[in-house]
Amino acid sequence: MYIKQVIIQGFRSYRDQTVVDPFSSKHNVIVGRNGSGKSNFFYAIQFVLSDEFSHLRPEQRLALLHEGTGPRVISAFVEIIFDNSDNRLPIDKEEVSLRRVIGAKKDQYFLDKKMVTKNDVMNLLESAGFSRSNPYYIVKQGKINQMATAPDSQRLKLLREVAGTRVYDERKEESISLMKETEGKREKINELLKYIEERLHTLEDEKEELAQYQKWDKMRRALEYTIYNQELNETRAKLDELSTKRETCGDKSRQLRDAQQDARDKVEETERVVRELKAKISAMKEEKEQLSTERQEQIKQRTKLELKTKDLQDELAGNSEQRKRLLKERQKLLEKIEEKQKELQETEPKFNAVKEKEERGIARLAQATQERTDLYAKQGRGSQFTSKEERDKWIKKELKSLDQAINDKKRQIAAIHKDLEDTEANKERNLEQYSKLDQDLNEVKTRVEELDKKYYEVKNRKDELQSERNYLWREENAEQQALAAKREDLEKKQQLHACPAHTQSINKVLEHFRRKGINQHVINGYYGIVMNNFECEPAFYTCVEVTAGTRLFYHIVETDEVSTKILTEFNKMNLPGEVTFLPLSKLDVRDTAYPETNDAIPMISKLRYNPKFDKAFKHVFGKTLICRSMEVSTQLARAFTMDCITLEGDQVSHRGALTGGYYDTRKSRLELQKDARKAEEELGELEAKLNENLRRNILPLYILPI
Repeated sequence: MYIKQVIIQGFRSYRDQTVVDPFSSKHNVIVGRNGSGKSNFFYAIQFVLSDEFSHLRPEQRLALLHEGTGPRVISAFVEIIFDNSDNRLPIDKEEVSLRRVIGAKKDQYFLDKKMVTKNDVMNLLESAGFSRSNPYYIVKQGKINQMATAPDSQRLKLLREVAGTRVYDERKEESISLMKETEGKREKINELLKYIEERLHTLEDEKEELAQYQKWDKMRRALEYTIYNQELNETRAKLDELSTKRETCGDKSRQLRDAQQDARDKVEETERVVRELKAKISAMKEEKEQLSTERQEQIKQRTKLELKTKDLQDELAGNSEQRKRLLKERQKLLEKIEEKQKELQETEPKFNAVKEKEERGIARLAQATQERTDLYAKQGRGSQFTSKEERDKWIKKELKSLDQAINDKKRQIAAIHKDLEDTEANKERNLEQYSKLDQDLNEVKTRVEELDKKYYEVKNRKDELQSERNYLWREENAEQQALAAKREDLEKKQQLHACPAHTQSINKVLEHFRRKGINQHVINGYYGIVMNNFECEPAFYTCVEVTAGTRLFYHIVETDEVSTKILTEFNKMNLPGEVTFLPLSKLDVRDTAYPETNDAIPMISKLRYNPKFDKAFKHVFGKTLICRSMEVSTQLARAFTMDCITLEGDQVSHRGALTGGYYDTRKSRLELQKDARKAEEELGELEAKLNENLRRNILPLYILPI
């Protein structure tokens, strides 16, 4: 065995990796200038093989690292490759590599690139002849000179060490000490042998007793076996009976659990009915108060209408009396007019005769006056006028006075005729006006009757519409009460449902995108959590929930880009929760060969979901079978390396683990999700119905016709 190659890096003056080879199996000489690294090369070999560098403090390890210009070296190693063709080292290889690596806080050995302990390395070197007790297989510089100049006693001591005499003496002293200890132990062994011989004699005596004991003990054990076998058969019979009772009790327990669940459901239903009845009672109380208010209002209206009717009746009676009075006055006027007409007819001939007589009298008077005047004139004209011109002037004056008097009389006669015509005209006008007034009175009376009839019709319509509006208000109030009850029920179910915080955080991120009007492809590419995207029969709720576990709340997305966008905004908004995505574009799901048996069915075959989510649901449920019993689950899980589960939630993993126990169906997430979804749909229907009633019935009644 010899050193075939040495590799140094980072050790003292060797910064970069330096490989020194090949070495001869005989003698090798290393020459070089001062400072070229000859001493450090031997230090490197000594660093790996010698015990001198076995216990190094941190500062000593740092001193062995290369120090120079540039960045400081943080670790160094020296690797020696031995030619082991003679199998000097107990390793079945022709080349053996031993490396030592040091740093500021580490000191490690590697044998053929595998880390080993320091003791393993020392034992390996000792097996090849590198003993710690004889370290002279490396002779340091100046050691020869020291030997030559040393006194004889020291050289003798050194020679004895090299020859191994000192080691021999030490080992001899150790051997003598061991021999003394062995002699003492030998004496003790002899004493022990004497005691054993004595004990053997005693045991020979006890042997016969032991034989008798074994004989009776064998008989005792046979009897015990017979008794135990009989007891075992009885116990097995009791065990079978107890197993039967246990199965019966299990069935009864399941029945009791089902009855308990039914009772809880009935209690919840009763509580819901009580809440609805309380809401109805509250609504009926409000309706009663409203009806009482309406009744008081109706009583007031009735009193008011009765008073108004009385006033109208009084007014109508007054109008009848006034009409009778007017008719009487009209009759009186007609009678008076007829009397006046008769008087006029009787008076008019007399008036004409008197008028004619008057005219004749006036003519005779005028003639007689004229004649008298003429006579007086003739009698006195002779003495009245002094001349003919004076007389003619006076005659003209008199004629003029007579013409004026005649004209005055004519005007008076014309005025009288005009007065008669005016009276006749006034009479006709009065008759026409009276007829018109009578006609207007009849028309007004008819109009009043029509308006009264229309007023009562409008009033009745108003009362009907008012009643209808009050009824619709009561209906609206009842629907509002039902809506509030549904909202309360929905909030309760959502509290029981209690989705993880990350689901609400994801909804906040999507709402932020909608509000900003950005990343529409992210909103369209997010499909919600697994639980919201499938349906199944209630009988499978327990096994589906146990199989999926927290994976019910994994988020299904179209691509990994969508999930990256959501996560970036999620972290930017510092929202709570840990999110797991199922990107459909990245899921690699292979078709599974399910066993053909009547005792198990694939779980995924009992789920209803959109086919585009097939990869996500196969990823979660594709490797699970629903089995008839635990025995079938154990057999199929072992035979087909698939997870199996019973309807009760007892699970057998393909790795061998069994999980089970009682699951409270009241806390079923899928059941709560179904109830919450149903409550949301009912709430939406109630809100739509209420809005439709508001739009169709109530809003048109806010302004009633008068």
